Amino acid sequence: MAMARYDLRQTYEEAEANAIGTEFLRADLLPNPVAETIKGLLNDYLDQRILFYSKQDRETAKQITQRTLSIENAMWNELLPVARAQSTPTIALAVSGMNDVINSQGYTQAAWWNRIPTAAWWLMAAVAVCANVLVGFGARNFKRNVGLFMIFPMMISVAFFLIADIDSPRGGVIRIDPRNLIDLKHNMNSVQSPANTIGGKK
Repeated sequence: MAMARYDLRQTYEEAEANAIGTEFLRADLLPNPVAETIKGLLNDYLDQRILFYSKQDRETAKQITQRTLSIENAMWNELLPVARAQSTPTIALAVSGMNDVINSQGYTQAAWWNRIPTAAWWLMAAVAVCANVLVGFGARNFKRNVGLFMIFPMMISVAFFLIADIDSPRGGVIRIDPRNLIDLKHNMNSVQSPANTIGGKK
């Protein structure tokens, strides 16, 4: 269960990078002033999405989410007047791409909220306690090899630690690495840098 949720979070991170990258390209279909504004907002939005995957406290995570939603609203407000004024297939494509960007963020947030239920933790704890009691009951007459019977409780403890760590996306040792988003950030910067250099020479 924990591994399935971990894999799902990784999948959504990749989907977010694809959605943002696609919309960054589709922004060129928009009129020039709006296109540049959308690209700038997408760049800022990508920074917030990368920060989302970093280790932070609840207050910082809340601030990142608020800034993310604010940028989403700003991008939509920039795009909406153009979509209403020019109902063309190319503009519809840009609107669809923006919708994918916003939806992918919502799917990611839902996946991070989706944790192992408390009832499942209690059930696993009950099974672990019963199993260790049975092992201890069987080992009561084996005082010389008591060390061997400590292996099973240690294995149970390590298993619980790994499950809890994988199921905690915000903290712990095992976390989602936003490598797709970081790679997209580098690509976007490399695309924008030549344009800025040419503009500076002019």
